[in-house]
Amino acid sequence: MPFNTTYALVMLAAGFGIPMLAALNAALGIRLGSPAAAAVILFVVALSATVAVLVLTKPAALLNAPTAPKHLFLAGLLVAFYVLSITFVAPKFGVGNAVFFVLLGQLISAAAIDHFGLFGAAVSPLSLTRMAGIGLMAAGVFVTQQV
Repeated sequence: MPFNTTYALVMLAAGFGIPMLAALNAALGIRLGSPAAAAVILFVVALSATVAVLVLTKPAALLNAPTAPKHLFLAGLLVAFYVLSITFVAPKFGVGNAVFFVLLGQLISAAAIDHFGLFGAAVSPLSLTRMAGIGLMAAGVFVTQQV
């Protein structure tokens, strides 16, 4: 797959947002006394933002939802699990620690998805270079955990 600078910058910005999401929602969870309440507020705000984008771009696309394979809707459960877990864990484990482990999980999962072409992804075999990168990341996570 060719490298696309615009896509890389968009995803870098998304990456910057993940620790901020964790810190902000963890703080809101503490303030409200409930990680679940903070997650509900996050999803209401997120839903509002995505509805606005949908309305401005391609609202008729929702009409295709009934024909989509049902397993694709599990993504909603995965994002709920992420938001609830990071909101609960980050204040106790540290935002950095929580995000480092999330990142490690993302690297391993992404490598498997690409390697096997899961969920319709383009196949990109797991090379020694990729495995070395994941190993370096795992080592980095271990080093960050040392006090």
